[in-house]
Amino acid sequence: MPANLRDIKRRIGSVKNTRQITKAMKMVSASKLKRAQERATAARPYADATDRVLARVLASAGDDVEHPLLTSHDEVKNVLIVWVSSDKGLCGGFNSQLFRAGKTWIPENTAGKTVSYRPYGKKAVAHLKGENITAKEIDLAGRIPELAQDLANHLTADFESGEVHEVYLAYSAWQSVMIQNPTFKKVLPMVVETGDAESSDDVEYDYEPGGQQLLDTLLPLQLQTVLMQAFLESEAGEQASRMTAMDAATRNASDLIDSLTLEYNRARQAAITTEIIEIVSGAEAL
Repeated sequence: MPANLRDIKRRIGSVKNTRQITKAMKMVSASKLKRAQERATAARPYADATDRVLARVLASAGDDVEHPLLTSHDEVKNVLIVWVSSDKGLCGGFNSQLFRAGKTWIPENTAGKTVSYRPYGKKAVAHLKGENITAKEIDLAGRIPELAQDLANHLTADFESGEVHEVYLAYSAWQSVMIQNPTFKKVLPMVVETGDAESSDDVEYDYEPGGQQLLDTLLPLQLQTVLMQAFLESEAGEQASRMTAMDAATRNASDLIDSLTLEYNRARQAAITTEIIEIVSGAEAL
């Protein structure tokens, strides 16, 4: 077999092996996506309900109740950005589109302030290398509730002590299999919209214990819920992006195999034709 035919055949075999890998990864991601999507979707009603309860408590309590998590600092100098990414690659533009959005959003919204970062996921840690990183976490799979609770505790302590004056959350909000929206959301100081609660609820509530004690419980819980929702949506978006990317890679590998097979057949036919011509020419010479 001529050398060029061997090279083409070897390349076809290599691309077939790659296609098997990408197809398997697509199936694994599809399975993980179903579970991640269910978790992210199931958590949304709980987050919405907590928002409504908190808004109702604040609306009923009026201006008499204060809480450190609701109080803005007089001067905002130190800003912390919690950056949520994936641990693994091969997920298309899932991480890169958030990184690109950050290059525009961060200078526009933190000008003149000291910015520090708390990355979650290996890709965010690598992207923020050389920046002011206060803490980092990798290997997020299976640890989301634990990570959200621990992060909420740290953010609360840092904000109340004045070490940071504002906290933002950067993550990819899951919208559909094809769409993950880069999102930058302020989480501290917390902002609770009470307008809807006041307009949609004419019932007066008596709270036991009082509004201040309820806020002491509800606000940290709401912060933890917001953080966990971001982790869950980021996880779902990662699996959706990886499934889409591996599906495209599998289809591209199939197209390449077809192209190489055609090239191989043409080269083989050309080699056979050349051999026939040589045999005929040799016979005529005799």
